[in-house]
Amino acid sequence: MTQPQQEPLPAGHISGFAALAGRLADAVGAVVLGKDEVVRLTLTALFAQGHVLLEDVPGVGKTTLARALASTVHGQWRRIQFTPDLLPSDVSGVTIFNQATRGFEFHPGPVFANIVIADEINRASPKTQSALLEVMEERTVTVDGVRHTVPRPFLVVATQNPVEMDGTYRLPEAQLDRFLMKLSVGYPDEAVEIEVLRGANLRSPDNLEPVTDTATVGEMVRMAQQVHVADPLYAYAVRLAAATRTHPQVRVGVSPRGVIALTRAACAYALINGRGYVLPEDLKALLGPVFAHRILLTPDAQLRGTTSDEVLADAMRTVPVPLPGGGGGTTPPPPANGRASARVAPAPPATTGYAAPAQSNGTTHTSRQAQHTPAQHHGDAHTPAQPRGAAHTAARLHEGGPATAQSVSNVRAAARGRLFGFGGLRPLPGS
Repeated sequence: MTQPQQEPLPAGHISGFAALAGRLADAVGAVVLGKDEVVRLTLTALFAQGHVLLEDVPGVGKTTLARALASTVHGQWRRIQFTPDLLPSDVSGVTIFNQATRGFEFHPGPVFANIVIADEINRASPKTQSALLEVMEERTVTVDGVRHTVPRPFLVVATQNPVEMDGTYRLPEAQLDRFLMKLSVGYPDEAVEIEVLRGANLRSPDNLEPVTDTATVGEMVRMAQQVHVADPLYAYAVRLAAATRTHPQVRVGVSPRGVIALTRAACAYALINGRGYVLPEDLKALLGPVFAHRILLTPDAQLRGTTSDEVLADAMRTVPVPLPGGGGGTTPPPPANGRASARVAPAPPATTGYAAPAQSNGTTHTSRQAQHTPAQHHGDAHTPAQPRGAAHTAARLHEGGPATAQSVSNVRAAARGRLFGFGGLRPLPGS
């Protein structure tokens, strides 16, 4: 079934999105050195309305990365230090009887914030961990039968240490499936570690200035939902997930929720890379971070030392990459470590077939065009769009001309550009 067509994003909005995402990445990268791809993937999860699980050994910057991201977004953020004695009410909130008002009042917990840092999440009991299930999936918290909505945007960045097992509780599969990505920070190389030592007292997340606010992030989330995904790429994502379910060394493969997470993340990742459409390289780059933690291996595979990355490498080898014309191709062998690179090759021209098709009203959009020529109505001549998405017919409205549905839509789009800085009449600073 063909997906309903929607108007592609203007080129000015796409470039503005990429510029602002780049400034956010630079701000976080000033504190977390040498981990540019991890920072970009964390931003991808933010714009895709997902959550991130950072798993690595102590002292590599997991909590610092989460705090730096929270500091760059001018919104509410809270940190929850998970311990064995932490209660579910300490996370979600509690209803208390107020003697002055003779009524019950809800006192929200630390989960009511835009960015929640769940530090050492595997140290809390399973009962406390389950308090995050509802809010991570539905963005609501139910206390005493009453549902409360958390602020938007909402991002949970959880950290855990996979090495130390004393006093920890393994995360259940249901909760792992709620995380859009599972990332590993890793040790820095020698040059980066020396640079860290030189500025150890200067680089702190507390010294970061906010780069943007939650309203702008919310607009960026809505833009990511408008990125074009060609039908063959939907089929490609489904076949990759199906390959994990039928793999002989897999007990439980990727669920439909995982396929949805992959396509959502690919849309945000494409915008960060300055494109309004998804490429197969986007799906392959995100396959490891999005799919690996959702795969359960058989006991025999675990004894043999097989990893989820190796299963995904087999899937990329066996599932052909769809060609722009609808045909299939072959996928080159993945790297030796079994995980696709997080770097995306430069985008080919929009004529490859993955970009959004021309609209039925006569409007033609490509990712490399900054002008928009609308279809004519009743012989009226429309002023061509200016570079970076300027309003098409604002001059006609000021002159008292008739306001068509197309002109009203264009003026509203320009107003959104002025409000959030995505192209329109005012370009983003530094873009």
